[in-house]
Amino acid sequence: MKTILIVEDEPKLSEVVSSYLKKEGFNTLEALNANDALKQIKNHSIDFVVLDLMLPDMSGEELCQRIRQKHTLPILMLTAKVKEEDRINGLALGADDYMAKPFSPRELVMRIKTILRRSGNGELLAEQITYNGGELKIDASKQEVFVKGEPVNLTPNEYKLLLTFGRHPNRVFSREELVEKILGFDFEGDSRTIDQHVKNLRYKLEIDPKNPNYIVTVFGVGYKFTGGGHV
Repeated sequence: MKTILIVEDEPKLSEVVSSYLKKEGFNTLEALNANDALKQIKNHSIDFVVLDLMLPDMSGEELCQRIRQKHTLPILMLTAKVKEEDRINGLALGADDYMAKPFSPRELVMRIKTILRRSGNGELLAEQITYNGGELKIDASKQEVFVKGEPVNLTPNEYKLLLTFGRHPNRVFSREELVEKILGFDFEGDSRTIDQHVKNLRYKLEIDPKNPNYIVTVFGVGYKFTGGGHV
């Protein structure tokens, strides 16, 4: 049974979300503030975090960053902010999805199921694959990534994106193809969301993210993974 942590300072809203999730077979834990959420993550096996951005002791954005420093579990942000730049900023911080308040609890449950389903899919043909003379290593059996021997903390979407690229070096992918493979065919957002995930990956993998060596842009089409070789 998957365990969902609901980080929300409005108890009534948290109870409603918890009720809907329990009806769908999930176990739930609740946190009213950021510090409580960090304790829950430390002391329990959490599979997913529903994170409100307006918390009394710490911003949700900061909490998201704190979680991402040590964990790759999926995060869905809840917020009253509706501007596109707010959503993009949330994704840049490592969130996997973003819902504006007020929201439908049924839709929230559906999105959680979709994210959990796609974050658990995808396997490399080999358990361990290295690129660029061993500088980049993907350990599929443990879902871990290393650059120069140091572990790299990726979000589920970032890992799935790298996994997709790594399985098909030098293949050019359109944004639409990557949206379907990474975010699912039922994703209704802008395909440019992929650009943000690629940008995040570059900053985590590349020595010079502005002149990438692994994931390169194919202008007018999309992206391809060179494995650190020459384009």
